Amino acid sequence: MAIPRLLGVLLAVIFCPLCSGAFAQEFGFGRPATEAEIAAWDIDVSPDGEGLPVGRGSVSDGKEVYLQKCAVCHGATGKEGPNDRLVVYSPEEPFPDATDADTWKKRTIGNYWPYATTLYDYIRRSMPMNVPGSLDADEVYSVTAYLLYLNHIVEEDTVLDNESLATIRMPARDRFILDDRQNYSEVH
Repeated sequence: MAIPRLLGVLLAVIFCPLCSGAFAQEFGFGRPATEAEIAAWDIDVSPDGEGLPVGRGSVSDGKEVYLQKCAVCHGATGKEGPNDRLVVYSPEEPFPDATDADTWKKRTIGNYWPYATTLYDYIRRSMPMNVPGSLDADEVYSVTAYLLYLNHIVEEDTVLDNESLATIRMPARDRFILDDRQNYSEVH
């Protein structure tokens, strides 16, 4: 009986940070997160670029960072793997659709991602896989620039920063439909 309750409390503390103070008091462990701890995890970037940190990175710097920290999983050119392919084979590569059973294997930055800012956000939070979040802002801007270059979206001399990244128009942007449901009550 005590184990399930303790497990429930632990899950509540993990998934309900606002409740953690009460549990800490009741059970004598844990503490509420500090403002600094919350700020360290509050790093999301929205499609319009809100939340992008100050920094900058070039395609050439991105190639160096990519080869050191990304190529082992995604291949030297982003096409080989062993993990997901990141780069389209050509600028004309079609947008993958649901008629192909292997659609998910064909989705790349160049033909599927709707916003360059969410690419930055994903790299910042999740990469490299063995030490996610270890890249500084300049490294993330650089890798983002390099991957956009490999996907024929930006030029080789491109330098990205917190202002220019949000201005990039991704090829697949208009292929997504905004959810216009009212309070999620309408069925589409």
